[in-house]
Amino acid sequence: MSDSERILVGIDGSECSPATLCLAGRLAPALTAPLHVITCLGFSDFYLPAHLHPGYIDNTAELEAIAKGLTEQAIDTDYGPERPEHLTTAVKVGSPAKVLVEESLNAQLLVVGRRGHGGLFGQLMGSVSAACAAHAHRPVLVVSQDAEEDRETNP
Repeated sequence: MSDSERILVGIDGSECSPATLCLAGRLAPALTAPLHVITCLGFSDFYLPAHLHPGYIDNTAELEAIAKGLTEQAIDTDYGPERPEHLTTAVKVGSPAKVLVEESLNAQLLVVGRRGHGGLFGQLMGSVSAACAAHAHRPVLVVSQDAEEDRETNP
C-alpha cells in the first residue's frame, strides 16, 4: 500500500488520544488503509530539560525515545493484543499543526483529537485540530473525547 492510501493519526497523550486511535482503527479496515500514528515534539518540549535535574535527559534523542515509548503505550492500551494490521508510528520534531498539515499530503485522511494538552477548557477545538481542519491537504476527522465515552457505554 502506498503512503497516499494511509490514514494519518495525530496523538499527544491527551484525553482525546484513545478515542482518536480507536476511531481511526475502526475506519482503517473499512477504507482498506494502513494506519500511521504520529506524535510530535513541539518546540516548547525542548525547554523541558531546563526544568529537570542535571543528567536526567541528555539530548533530544532521549526526548524522542520517551515520546515513542508513550506512543507505543497508548497504542497498546487502546488496542491491546488486537493491534491493527499495517500500523506504523513516528515521532516528528516540530510544531504539531505544521507537521500534521505537511504529513497530510501523503494520506487519504487525517484524524486528530478535538482538544489536546493546554488551552482553555471552554474551547470547542484546540489550536492544532483547528489548524489541521483549516489547512490540511486531505479531509480531516476531528474526534471528541465523547466518542471514547460513547464507545464505553455502547460497545
